[in-house]
Amino acid sequence: MTARVRHSSEVAMTEPMRAVVLLSGGLDSTTVLALAAAEGRETYALSFRYGQRHEVELASAARQAARFGARAHEVVDLAHLGRLVAAGTSLLRASSEAVPKDSEPAAGAIPSTYVPARNTLFLAYALGWAEVLGAAEIWVGVNAVDYSGYPDCRPQFLAAFERLAAEATRAGVEGKPLRVRAPLISWSKSQIVQAGLAAGVDYADTVSCYDPAVEGDRPRACGRCDSCRLRRDGFAAAGVPDPTRYA
Repeated sequence: MTARVRHSSEVAMTEPMRAVVLLSGGLDSTTVLALAAAEGRETYALSFRYGQRHEVELASAARQAARFGARAHEVVDLAHLGRLVAAGTSLLRASSEAVPKDSEPAAGAIPSTYVPARNTLFLAYALGWAEVLGAAEIWVGVNAVDYSGYPDCRPQFLAAFERLAAEATRAGVEGKPLRVRAPLISWSKSQIVQAGLAAGVDYADTVSCYDPAVEGDRPRACGRCDSCRLRRDGFAAAGVPDPTRYA
C-alpha cells in the first residue's frame, strides 16, 4: 500500500490556533485560560511580577498553566514598574497607601488599586511574544461589568490596542492582524464563575485578594478589599459554595 503524502495546506488545517493568554492566577484570568483551552487553542501563558502585594498569585498561575496544558508559561520581571508607579497606586508592596478595605469605590471614581498603564504594558509584552509564536490571538480576562472601574478594562481600550497592533507589527501590516479576545468583558462575576466551573476551573487555587495573608503558596484572602467583595458576591449570585480561604 502506498502511503498518502499530506500537503502542507492539509497539515496547517489540523494544527491548533496558537494564543497567548495573560494569566495572573486570579479568578478571571484562570477562567479565560480554561475557555481558550476548551476552544482548542494551543495556549502560551504569560504572567508578570511587578511588586504586587498579592505576588503569591503567581504560584497559582503556574499550577493553572500546567493544569490546562499551556505549552509554555513565562513570568516577566517588571520590578522596575513597581518602583516607577508606586506613588500612584496602593496595590504594590512599595506603595505608601494601604489597600482600601470595607468600602466600595465611589461611582465613577478610579480606585487607588489601579496600577498606571499595567494592562497596556502586559498586552505589549504579549503582542511581541505572539508575533514570534505566530499566534493569532491574545486572550485577556478583563471585565467591564463587575470590575473596579479601571480604564484599561474597557472595550474601547481593547479595540484601541487591536488597532495599534495592526499598525505596529509585521503580521498586521501583511494583512494578518492579531485579535484581542476578552470573552468575559460583558459577563457578571456569577456568569464567569459558572462558565469556569463548567470548564473545570478549581477556584480554590486562584487568588483574587489584593492584600492576602501569605501562608506558603496558599494564601488567605482578607475578605475586605473590593476584589474580595466582587469574588464573594459572584459565588453567592452563582449559587455555588465559595472555596476561598479567608483570614
